[in-house]
Order: sequence, then structure tokens, then C-alpha cells
Amino acid sequence: MVKFNTADARKRQKRDATPSVEQIKHDKITELAEKYWSTNAEVPPTSYNPQIVEDIYHEEIVRHKFQTKRIAVLEISQYLENYLWTNFDTEKSTYSHVMSMVCMVNEKIREGVPIWDVFHKDAEKFPGFFRRVLEIILDVEGTGLIEKCTVLTFIGGAFSSLEIELVRKQVQHLVSLHVWHCLSEGRREQEFLRFPKWKKYWKAMLKRDEKESEDKKGQMIFYRTFFKILIQNFLDLLDNQDYTQSELNKYFLLFAERFMELMVDLQALLPTRRYINVLIDDLHLIVKCQMSALLELGEGNLFSQLLDRLKFYAHFEISNETGDSLNELDVMTIHYNKITDLQQAVFIKFPEMRQFSLSNVNSIDTRAALIKHFKCLSFDNLKQLGSHLNLIHDDEDESLTEQLLIEILVFHYERRISQIKRLNAMALYPTEEMIWNENVVPSAYHSSSGQVLALPKLNLQFLTLHDYLLRNFELFRLESTYQIRQDIEDAVFRLKPWKSEDGSTLFTGWARMAQPILRFAVVEVAKPYLGESKPSRVRADVTINLNVRTEVKSEWESLRRHDACFLVTVKPPNTSPTRYDLKGDFESQVGLTYVRGCEVEGMLDASGRVIEDGPEPRPHIAGDTRTFRVVLDANQYKIDLDEISKGNEDVYENLNILLRRKPKENNFKAVLETIRDLMNINCVVPDWLHDIVLGYGDPSSAHYSKIPNELPVLDFNDTFLDMDHIKESLPGYNVVVKENTKNPLALERPFRLTFHDVKDKANGESDDTSEKLLHVEPYTLEKRGPYPRNAPNMNKIRFTATQVEAIRSGMQPGLTLVVGPPGTGKTDVATQIISNIYHNFPEQRTLIVTHSNQALNQLFEKIIALDVDERHLLRLGHGEEDLDTEKDFSRYGRVNFVLAKRIELLNEVERLKQSLGVTGDVSYTCETSGFFFVYHVLPRWEEFNIKVRCDAEKTIPVETVGEAFPFHTFFDDAPQPLFNSNSLEEDMETANGCFRYIKKLFEQLEEFRAFELLRTGIDRSRYLLVKEAKIIAMTCTHAALKRRELVDLIFQYDNILMEESAQILEIETFIPLLLQNPEQGRIRLKRWIMIGDHHQLPPVIKNMAFQKYGNMEQSLFARFVRLGVPTVELDAQGRARPSISDLYKWRYKSLGDLPHVKIENEYRVANPGFTFEYQIVNVESYNGIGESEPSPYFFQNLAEAEYVVGTFMYMRLLGYPAEKITILTTYNGQKALIRDVITSRCGNNPLIGFPNKISTVDKFQGQQNDYILLSLVRSKTVGHLRDVRRLVVAMSRARLGLYVFARVKLFANCFELTPAFKIFTQRPTKLHLFPVETYPSTRLFTQSIPENGEVVMNDMPQMVGYVYEMYMEKLKSLPQPEQMEVVEKPDVQAIEKPRPIPIEFEETFIIEKPAEVHLEVSIPIMEVPDEEPVVVTTTTEGDE
Repeated sequence: MVKFNTADARKRQKRDATPSVEQIKHDKITELAEKYWSTNAEVPPTSYNPQIVEDIYHEEIVRHKFQTKRIAVLEISQYLENYLWTNFDTEKSTYSHVMSMVCMVNEKIREGVPIWDVFHKDAEKFPGFFRRVLEIILDVEGTGLIEKCTVLTFIGGAFSSLEIELVRKQVQHLVSLHVWHCLSEGRREQEFLRFPKWKKYWKAMLKRDEKESEDKKGQMIFYRTFFKILIQNFLDLLDNQDYTQSELNKYFLLFAERFMELMVDLQALLPTRRYINVLIDDLHLIVKCQMSALLELGEGNLFSQLLDRLKFYAHFEISNETGDSLNELDVMTIHYNKITDLQQAVFIKFPEMRQFSLSNVNSIDTRAALIKHFKCLSFDNLKQLGSHLNLIHDDEDESLTEQLLIEILVFHYERRISQIKRLNAMALYPTEEMIWNENVVPSAYHSSSGQVLALPKLNLQFLTLHDYLLRNFELFRLESTYQIRQDIEDAVFRLKPWKSEDGSTLFTGWARMAQPILRFAVVEVAKPYLGESKPSRVRADVTINLNVRTEVKSEWESLRRHDACFLVTVKPPNTSPTRYDLKGDFESQVGLTYVRGCEVEGMLDASGRVIEDGPEPRPHIAGDTRTFRVVLDANQYKIDLDEISKGNEDVYENLNILLRRKPKENNFKAVLETIRDLMNINCVVPDWLHDIVLGYGDPSSAHYSKIPNELPVLDFNDTFLDMDHIKESLPGYNVVVKENTKNPLALERPFRLTFHDVKDKANGESDDTSEKLLHVEPYTLEKRGPYPRNAPNMNKIRFTATQVEAIRSGMQPGLTLVVGPPGTGKTDVATQIISNIYHNFPEQRTLIVTHSNQALNQLFEKIIALDVDERHLLRLGHGEEDLDTEKDFSRYGRVNFVLAKRIELLNEVERLKQSLGVTGDVSYTCETSGFFFVYHVLPRWEEFNIKVRCDAEKTIPVETVGEAFPFHTFFDDAPQPLFNSNSLEEDMETANGCFRYIKKLFEQLEEFRAFELLRTGIDRSRYLLVKEAKIIAMTCTHAALKRRELVDLIFQYDNILMEESAQILEIETFIPLLLQNPEQGRIRLKRWIMIGDHHQLPPVIKNMAFQKYGNMEQSLFARFVRLGVPTVELDAQGRARPSISDLYKWRYKSLGDLPHVKIENEYRVANPGFTFEYQIVNVESYNGIGESEPSPYFFQNLAEAEYVVGTFMYMRLLGYPAEKITILTTYNGQKALIRDVITSRCGNNPLIGFPNKISTVDKFQGQQNDYILLSLVRSKTVGHLRDVRRLVVAMSRARLGLYVFARVKLFANCFELTPAFKIFTQRPTKLHLFPVETYPSTRLFTQSIPENGEVVMNDMPQMVGYVYEMYMEKLKSLPQPEQMEVVEKPDVQAIEKPRPIPIEFEETFIIEKPAEVHLEVSIPIMEVPDEEPVVVTTTTEGDE
């Protein structure tokens, strides 16, 4: 089934028709590019002609009304890079030249590609260009609204790129303290009284400005007045607009929305809001917008929402001077002081308002009270009061009205509800009003439309932790709502509701995830808590009939406590079962009326009691009727009751559908509750991290080299293999070896390193010019026992210098960012860091967090193989069952391990007792074993030490150790002889090792003693979590879900290591920092190690609006890198052949190759049957058709699919193992098509079969295979491969062979992809085969092959025919060909047009291909009664 979202169909904006390759080829822009600026043109470009810029701007941009399609063709042709910028002249370049550049920059912003790189060449021209852009938008007469919208987009993009120094230098002029020249003298002095430090800055600034030249002063005046003029121009435009016309100018609306978006962005960043906030307030922008007639029109809905966001940030709870967050008491104090000042002013100047002056604050600070009192004043008195309070500049200003003055006063002195109270009163479950509100949850977002949305954005910086959490809360809630909407629409459509004659609702369909409600009753409404008005708890019983298939029934009965469900009311208008119009309005068709969320408490048994979750089997309940006890949202219930009291319908009387969701997609409520909990507490982040998380201060301040407690001595344990390895890994140090006191000749690991430069720095003796001294101290590990299993597992990897630096940084306190390009051993580095922390700081606890269960299991499996005691490992959450080990590392699995280990150790104690001839039951409990150790074992050991003690006067024979050793019998099962009598020291070390073995046995029993005292499994598992485990692993989702539980258990940890950090959402990265309560106001977190690669794909967000516009795809790791936090970039890959790694090396600073990929045979041998180890194969249209799009974003390319499958069959016929081949593509539609082609051609053929995987590039991130066949699909435009991160993932999955099938010219002309495709196009773009070879080959890939043996494939039909002939020849060579399936030769010539498979959507009919896309439709597999259709999901472009 493919998921069809009718809201998407209903609201999907019309996209510009995408030009075909032929159209682009013969387009006027392409012809001009070939002639004037293309670097790939056959003829050298003609010299610069300014008239060409004029003609292109007017004919291609203005005439087409800034159409995205035309601008995109220009931008892809590298118009900006090769023509506009290189020929830009600050003085001479025309208006058209500047606007053309602005359009190109905006297109880069829209596409999400690097924006400012081109300007770094000739950077001295950039200030002049930026000034010209600002002048354009201030030109009221000469610049149209559409051009102003374009410039506002450019300015917004500049303010979003403050990390780029080139841009930051220009925009800071616009928002610096200079803008206060635009304030009245009184208002400025009032601000100086609040923040005296600023007056000092102001005077110093004035002195500095006096020394500037006249030209410089003119520039400064322009910059400091820019926003004042811009705001005044906007307000004039708002006032002069004719709101009586039937339809407002769409460019006026867009300009108003873009302007408000820019103002919100300025207020949402501390560096830009600090001074501009006062200017916006002084110009009364918000008050005047509130009074605009635009808000009363339906077209002004989005403008109104943006204005609300601007009001929110204008009064945000932050000190503009210090940047510190203001708590509720601070905000209240400021408000009371303002009201008191107002009362004093009124008392002195206006006796008629004496009552106002003497009233208590709480009685006069509401909007209604303020308006009532101020209306008593005359217009002149209002102006006098406004001037006295420095709220207006000029009493004679004609624009002032009585209403405006009152609104200004109310705006400044009205009491506001705190954000925390508003948030706590919010219902976490979305309702129907929110779910289908397109302004709140857009179905589809197309940046090409220039659409503005009233959404929070995840910027580079945040105002406070509260702001950070709130933005993430809103975006996460909206993204969850979008997914919930899809689930509800799918389920309700499947149920096929219709209205019976008596008005009741009947259902003729069925849905796996939803059931009609038989009965619904609210059974408890608990009294509110003290100080609250909402009920403390609301519970209800929901009864449904589960007359469905057994497995579906089991799924419903398996609903667990805290699972979120939805209660839906539909009142269908149709009086009989009707076919739905999937492109029509969903709500009106099904009569959707209400949606309410609830949380499952449990299923009720026959006696009406909730069946508790637990290991015990559930009681059998007869029949199909099941009742679930659910908990309703108390906030929403109160809101609904308030509506009922106003005479509205009772929501809870007509609920008729209960809907559940898939468990993996149903964690939204727990995550939202966690974020809300964090906002309600005093959220404490370690001091050394606080500013970095918000994006301020020195980004390197948390690096180990900058923090005061850097450790000079580090035990690297088994990190280094030998002394040469140390010297290779630390080239900047002079290595001096300390003698091993136990074995002076031993220079073997483990090694303890002392960094003397760190010691000198701590002592204040640091000298950068002095030679760095490093003392290396080899030491011998103490024997842990006489058994071979007691020997520690040692590291076998020869880490590179950068890997060692990453390990060193991870061992030190502070923040460590490790950038791990593909194949550079990120997991090995992470494992070694964890091992070293475990051995260096045995009392500390380490938390491991990853994005996926797969990555967590890979990391955990490597940790298990290291020298880490198994009892200290714990894996939380689902997914531990996928671990490649027979051991169970879950909480209950570890409890069972401890209990089993306890019995095993007690048996050892019993054996030890018998070997010593002790009587009595000493091995009954851990406690009795402890007494046995103290009273029987230790005395014997002390007696032995006395016998073998030697001094200057006494010499002990070597044999004495063996003779006096008291535990011979116990160690009878150890390798014999126990003592070799070669030397006294060796035998004593053996004896000490044996005693350490015995001592550890009793130490473990002492640790396990608590498990004897704790009787229940839950208590034992909690003790294990908070006390016993030293290394705890979980996914980021589990951390978000279980935070409250972990905090309640007083869970504590010292270190966090995060793998896949670049794939984790901002908020899911942040939450693991706060899984513990602060101790005395401080968090005990000492280390935060983040490992990831921001050059690969970011977190997956399904809704394009939240992904692109809200920047929700930004990971905290990527933001830290943008901020300039120091990183360790691993610089040697060991996955792919060096020639293949060249395809993505360019994206990294200095990525090289490990030695083994150059010398090992598998990397040197050629790929049998292929001339080249990598190649891009040009695939032209077949029968005039390239890419097709049977449904939005469901791209397919039949020619490429056939070519890829043909190549796969060719490889299999040569003997390539199927498990070594993976087929990748960039779109789900193509994945489905390739799977269909393989199924029909060769899937069931034993000679060929299926490849290891058929997947999309996005899904295959983090995986690899020997041979990759990659289809790029698109033939009209580049599509989302233009995101270089996706290209890096695609190029880096192959180890030995990479064969890419694409429209070569299209991708080669894309600027962002140039480095990779320049390498590709150095080789032929027709597939070169060498079919005389079979797998495996002995030919080196550097060897040339004879020309007569090479076969060149000119196109796809030739390849398909050639493979068919090979197959038939293969059949003839087999001993019994009659038993093999004979494949019919594919008649590719006969295909006139690829036809999409018709898919039945219940009673509707859609032409669609089955795959994972944005729609949800049924694909009947076979005729089976009550069979549930196959569910396949897909996403939008870029969202796989």
C-alpha cells in the first residue's frame, strides 16, 4: 500500500514545468552560456559584454516575473561564478547587474548549496556590492515590490550566515550601537540609565567616529539609518494600501510577509537584537502593524501569525545587555518597576488619574484596565504623557492619533502571561484545528514559490536555553502532527464511513490501525492540584470489537502503557458508500469533526481491572470485545469543557474511531513531555558547555587545550602497538622513554604518557618556542590469574596520528568533535576512547548514545570484544536482540547474568573451601562468602607472604614459593606446572596473579550482594542501572523517552560518547546531556565526545517545510562545526580503492589512504569483466523518454533501470557473488522499478538471483559493499543530488567497484558536483567490458587490456541483448541445461513507453508504482479474504 496524503494533493502548489534536456540544450540561456561564460564550451568564451547582462535580466528574469525556472537555469550554468562576479564593478555595474547577482544568490539559498564561496575571490569588491543591494531596497520609486521581495530574501540570507566573516563584517554595520543615532535623545538616555555600560561605549564610539573621513562618515550614516528608513517605508506602504479591493496585490502581501520574517530573524539572534530591538520598539512597528486593516482580511492570516512571532521575541525573557536569561521573578520585577514609574509620572502630571496612581499593580496592568484609565485623558494629555515616558519623538507628528497613543501605552505596560504558563496549559496532542491548518502544518513546501511561513527556525545561535528548547519543541510537535495527519487520513479512508438513515455512522471498510468505537465513557475526572484549574487526571474507557485476523487482534491487545492513540469523530455527509476523490478535501469528504489524543493505561480484564504489563502471561478474555482504559489530556479536556459551557457540542459524546500508530513512530508525546519538563526546571548545562550550545563566546573554550583541568599524564593502555607507533602518532614531541621498573628491557605496551608541555602550562611556565617533551613509561600489567582466559584482549589496530589525537582528546575533559569521513574507522576510535576511559577512570560512568540501533549494536559488539568486564556493560532499549552475540545485555538480561554469575562464583567458593579443607556452609550467600574470605583465605595468604618474604639477611630458594603456596588444589584445573621455578620474581608474580583471581572472585560477590537483598526484577534492574553498570548504551530516542524515569532513579554519569552525531536531531542530541539532576547546582558531566560526519546526510525530516524552512534537519554536530568548534578530522580511509576514494576526497581537508588499500591484493586486482574499476555510464532517453514521474517526487528512469539490471546480470554470469553487489539509486521510485525489473528478469533464477540489497542512497548511509551499481535517475534537472552531502554518501559506499548510470552532461554541468564528475569524465562514458575474464581475476587494474578483447556498450538495448546472449551461452555450457530456466530475451525495442503499474486504492483507481513514497495506496498481492494490503512508505524529494 502506498500512503496517499489528500492534504498534499489538495494543497500542493503548482510547480514550474521542469525543462527537458533538449529544451535546456536549445534554450537561449544555454546558448549564451556556451558563448560567454561556460568553462566547458568547445570555443573559448567571448569577452565581457555588459549589454548581455542587461538583456538577460530584462528578458529572462523581469519578463518572466522572477520565475524560479529561468533563474535556476542561469544559476546552474554558473552565471554568477563565471560572468557576473568576475566582471562586477562597484561603480560601473548597472542595477540589472546587481539584481542579477542577488537572484543568483537567492537561488543558491533556495537550493541549499554553498552561497558565499564565490565572493571570497575578489573579496574586496563585496562591501561595494552589499552597499549597492541595500540602496536598491531603499529606493521607493525606482524599485518595484517584486524586486524588494528579492532583496529582502538576500538580506535574510546574509543575516543567516553570520559565521561567514565576509558577510558578518557587512551586516554588523546595520545592527551595531550606531543605530541608536536614530533614537530620540530622551529614549537613548533612558536606555543608558538602564545599562550604564552602554553610555561608555557610546562616548567611545563618538570619539572614534569623529576621526573618520567624510566619505567614511557618509557610509556610517547610511548604514545606521538603513533599518529606520526601511521600517518607515514599510509602514508607509502598509498605511497607503487600498484594503477595499477584492484581491490584494500578491507582491505586496509577499513583501509584507518577507519583511516581518526579517524582523523576526533579527529579534531571534542576540547579536542582531541587542540594539535593533530598541529601534523597532521606538518606531512602534508592532503597534502600528497591530492596527493595520490587513489583519482583518483573510489574506493577512500569515502576516498576523508572523506578527505574533515578532511580539513574542520583542518581549522575550532575556537581558539584552548581558544575554542572560530572565526567570519569572526577574520579569515580574521589571514589569512592576515599569508600572510603578508610570504611576509616579501620572501622579505628578495628571491629578485626574489619581485613582490609577494609587491602585495596586495587579488591578491596573491588564489591557482592559489600562484602556479604561487612559481613555480619561485628552489627546493633548496623552501626547504629553507619551513624550514624558519617551514613547514618542515629536508631539507635532501628524500620524499620531488618540487610538495609536493608547495602543502604544497598553503595549508597553500590559501584563503578559509567561511562556512557561502558556506552555504548561498547552495540550500536547494535536487536534483537528491544528492538524489540517495549512498555515500551521503545511502539506507541501516549495521554496521556488518564495513562500514565507510562520515557523521557528533552528539558527546558528539561540537567545537562551529556553528559546533553544522552545523552538525545538514547536518544530518537533509540528513534524509529529504532519505524520499523525497522514496516519489519520489513511485509516479513515480505509474505514469508508457513511451516514445511515437514522444519522448514525457506519463503516463498510476496515483498517489495521483503526477500529470503530462501540462505547466511550469518561470514568474519572480527578480534582485539580493546588493552584491549578485543570483536572489532575482524566480517564476514560474505550470499547472496540476486534473481529479481525489473529495477528491484527494480537497487535491491538499488545498496546502497552503510555502508547499514544487518537480518538476521532467523523460525520460523513454521504448516505451510501462512495468513492473518494483523493485530490479533494479530506475533511469535508469524510466529515471529520474532532480529533483528540489519549494515552493507553492498559486493557481491562473480565472484571474491569487494568491488566498490568509484566512477564506473567495475560489472562484469556472470551469474545472479540475489548475495553481499553485511556488517559485523556487534562489541558485539552478543560478547554473542551469551557467550550461546552459556551453552548458548543460535547466532543466526547460522538467519538466513533479509535486509532493507534506504529510503535516506532509513536514516541512524540514522551519527547514533547521531556522537552516541556526541561523548560520547567532550572535547566543546568555544564558551565564549560553553556555558551557553546547557545552559539556564543569562544567556540574553542571547551577544547581540552583550553580548559584548566587538562590532564598531563594519560594511560593509553593498549592504544599503541609499539614505540615506533608512539613516535609516528605524536610527531611534534621529543619522546623520552622511562625505564620499566619491573622489566627494564621491555619496551612493550601498555604505555603511560606524560605530556610535559601540559605540566608547564598548568604551572604557568608555558613556552610555545620550547621543544615539547613527552615521557613514555612502559609498564607490565599485573597477572589476573593462571588461566589463559585471564589474559586481557588487546587492541590490534595501528591507529593513525589523527586517530590518536581523537583518542587523546576523548580521554581529556571537555568537548571533543571527531569528523569521520567514510571508512576512516570512527567506530574503532570510539571503542578505544571508551576502553581507555574505563581503565583510566574506573569510578566514572560512560553513556553511549547513537542514532540507530544498528550503529549502537556495531559499537557495542566491538566494546564486548575489548578488555572490559562484562558485568559493567548495559544496553537499554529495543534492539539489543540484534546484537551479534548469544549474551543478553538488556536490563533484565544483565540481571539474569548477575544472578547466574553469582551462582557460578559461589560454586567456585565452595570449590575453594573444599580445597582448603574448611568445613561449614560458607558458599550459601555472598555475605557468608565474605566471612570465609576474611577468616580463612586472607590468613593463609598472609602466612604465605611471611614464608616467602626475603630481605638482605635472608635468601629464599626459588622452590619455596611453590611449596608454600596454599591454593595448589584450587588451581588444579589451570595449566601445569603452576610455578616454573625459573626465578623468584616470576613465581611470585604467578602467586600474586592467582591471589588476584581469588580476590576478584570475592569482590564480585560483594558487588552482587545487593541482588540478594533486592527481591524483585525491577528493583534489581534499577540497581544495576544506577550502581553496577559503568558503560550504558542507548539510542537518542530511548534517552528522550526515558529521561523522567532515569532522573527519578538518580541516574548519574560522567561522560557521553555520541556516534552518528551528524544524523541526530538537535534536541535528541541535547537531551542526553540532561539525564541526571545537578548536584549543588552543577552537572557532573566531564566529557562529551561527538563523532560524526557533517559532510554526509543530516537527520531525516519528512515535512519539507520544517526540513528546509525551519532548518530542522540541522544537527547539533553540524552547528558546532559551523560555529568553529575545534574538530579532529580523521585523515586516512581504509574502505575503498584509492582511485574510488578520489571521488569524494575533495570534500575533506586532507583525506588520504591507509597503507593496506594500496598494497593488499584485493585492492590491486582489477574487477573481472570490466576495463575500469569505476566508471560513469551515459544513459540517453529510451524511445524519447528519460525520467518519468507517475506521482510527485516518485521519479523513475526505465532506461537506467534496465541498464543497471543488465550490468548486475552480467556480473553474476561472470561469477560475482550476489552478496557482494548492491544496487543503489537516489529515488524511491527507481528503487521500486529496479526491484520489479530484477524480479521479472532474474530474481528467481538460480544462476543470477537478487543482489545483496536494492536501496536508496539515503537508506544505505553507514553501510558498504564491494561493488555498487548506482542509478542517478534524473534526466531533466539534477534534483536533490545537488546536495553535496548526498553525493558524498553515494560515492563512498563502494570498496572495489563503482559503476554509475546517469545523464552525464546534465550532472557534469552542475557546479557543486564538478569535482567528482570531472574525475568521472576523464574516462569514457560508455561502458567498457572485458568479458573473457571470470571472477575472481588475477589482472591488476593498472594493467592495460588488449583492444581486441574489449567490448564497448553503446547503449542500454545493446547491453540487454549482450547479456541475454551471454546467458544463453552459459546455459549451453552447463551439464544439464534442460533443468535450467530459459530466460525470454527482453524485447526492449518493442517498448514504446514505460507504463506505470495500475494500483487499486480500494474503490478508487490510481496510476502508481509500488514503493516507499509520500502516498499510501493499496497494492493487492493476491485475492485473500480480509487480507491487509502491503504498506510501503515514501517521502518527498530529499527525504528518503
